[in-house]
Amino acid sequence: MKTFGLIGYPLSQSFSQSHFTEKFKQENIEARYLNFPITSIDEFPGLINHHPYMGGLNVTIPYKEKVIQYLDELDPIAKEAGAVNVIKFDWSKPHKPILKGYNSDIIGFSKSIQPFIKAHHKGALILGTGGAAKAVGFALKKMGLTYKLVSRTPKNDDQIAYGNLNEKTMKDHQVIINTTPLGMYGDMDAKPTIPYQFCGPDHLFFDLIYNPEITAFLKAGQKQGAAIKNGLEMLHLQAEAAWEIWNQ
Repeated sequence: MKTFGLIGYPLSQSFSQSHFTEKFKQENIEARYLNFPITSIDEFPGLINHHPYMGGLNVTIPYKEKVIQYLDELDPIAKEAGAVNVIKFDWSKPHKPILKGYNSDIIGFSKSIQPFIKAHHKGALILGTGGAAKAVGFALKKMGLTYKLVSRTPKNDDQIAYGNLNEKTMKDHQVIINTTPLGMYGDMDAKPTIPYQFCGPDHLFFDLIYNPEITAFLKAGQKQGAAIKNGLEMLHLQAEAAWEIWNQ
């Protein structure tokens, strides 16, 4: 039986396993989808050796960047974005698969947020600097929006510290995207520390989190009159894009 799966840590709130298990059942696909909660990316080679019938993997926090070192090839978009959330296994050669990295987060995010982007949305703030943030930044750039990454410890001119966000910054960046885990189920009162009081009806708040449905971050935006969107649709879209990649 062909195996698909998800690597990351922790995986207690993972959507992927239930999504693909139901898909395989509904479409009579002889395959299984397993969670692989590895505590270090160093465990990745051993994982591959223990599952010789692997068809593909999804990658989530915190390995979307770290896994690249173990891949044989990168899709040009994933390479430019600098992050991978889908790995395709090519078994055309005997004994050892060729591993190629892709990024379906970009596809899912773009299709999900596009209907909400208005003419006045010129700039965005991306909360977080990890692999998901890189995918979001790549997608925004393709849509013609400028962006700044918001970090606790800025490393370059493309990043800004949370403490340096002010009224002008918030008005110049009317799309706010949370790529951090703050507000996930289990810590639902948490939210990024941004000056919400400077946001209003012209703002769009997008949270990659999907559980809970409305995070504390989205509630704070909604209170200011902003449009809000959670990450559930993005998740479904990126999962279907991953399936297409594995089977192309």
